[in-house]
Amino acid sequence: MIDSPGRKASHFFAYVSRLRWIKRWGLMRNAIDENVATHSWEVATVAHALALIRNRHFAGTVNADRVAAAALYHDATEVITGDMPTPVKYHSRVMREAFGDIEHKAEAELLALLPEDLREDFSPYVRESRLGPEEKELIKAADRLSAWLKCRAELRAGNPEFGPAEQQIRARLEADGLPEVQYFLEVFAPGYDQPLDNLLG
Repeated sequence: MIDSPGRKASHFFAYVSRLRWIKRWGLMRNAIDENVATHSWEVATVAHALALIRNRHFAGTVNADRVAAAALYHDATEVITGDMPTPVKYHSRVMREAFGDIEHKAEAELLALLPEDLREDFSPYVRESRLGPEEKELIKAADRLSAWLKCRAELRAGNPEFGPAEQQIRARLEADGLPEVQYFLEVFAPGYDQPLDNLLG
């Protein structure tokens, strides 16, 4: 290990790396396990794609790289809070506000693990409140797309437990009316239903 005189060790990345041990969809029977780290990577790649699609086809000017970086950290607080299932999190306004307060405190706890001179640099990615409206919109859309793709994978694996969630999430994606999401659903989503041997053909 390389030591630099006067520099204090930070546990930020060692802690965040433990997202791989936090399982998602904890209240449902899963045929395919999913952890928060894997989910965060998928949300980041999809959010990046949505931003590029918006810029290319729908007159957007969003910073796709910033969206991708923020999406990587969109669930980072779950290393402290754990994964809260959506039906519980949004059960009532009181529950949502209480959990929102916990999330804000967890954001502060995570940032406090960083060297002081880097906290302001990381803050726009770790603190959701520091994101712009378009960035939040695209990351939320990517989060929903990732959840819908997970539901589809479970259904293909013969697990009907995810049927209602698949329908609800798809309806929400349609209701949101984002053209880049529709583009993704038409162009990229069908490939997820294909077996491996068909993907490069």
